[in-house]
Amino acid sequence: MENQDINIKITDREGVTHEVQAPTDMNMNLMEVIRSYELAPEGTVGICGGMAMCASCQCYVKSDHELPEMTDDEDAMLAEAFYVEDNSRLGCQIHMTPELEGLEVEIAPES
Repeated sequence: MENQDINIKITDREGVTHEVQAPTDMNMNLMEVIRSYELAPEGTVGICGGMAMCASCQCYVKSDHELPEMTDDEDAMLAEAFYVEDNSRLGCQIHMTPELEGLEVEIAPES
């Protein structure tokens, strides 16, 4: 199962749902997928470059996927972020793997 793309649904900040394909062989994370498809205006997602040092890539996970546990950095960042929900995660911390086929997320409002 190499070079497998997965299908994920990303709802942007305007409420439009995009069905996109994400490669699982490039170690991409959700924030990078959002940026590569330009689903958020330039400079509004992934401002820190994926270091879990800002919350600009916060997403709400809508599907019932088992995600990797939060790191302390991610947990601490979300503790200070706006619009945090129980299902909030930082997109930069969710790496695209075949297990995430069908993932559904919504990009959190800009703070």
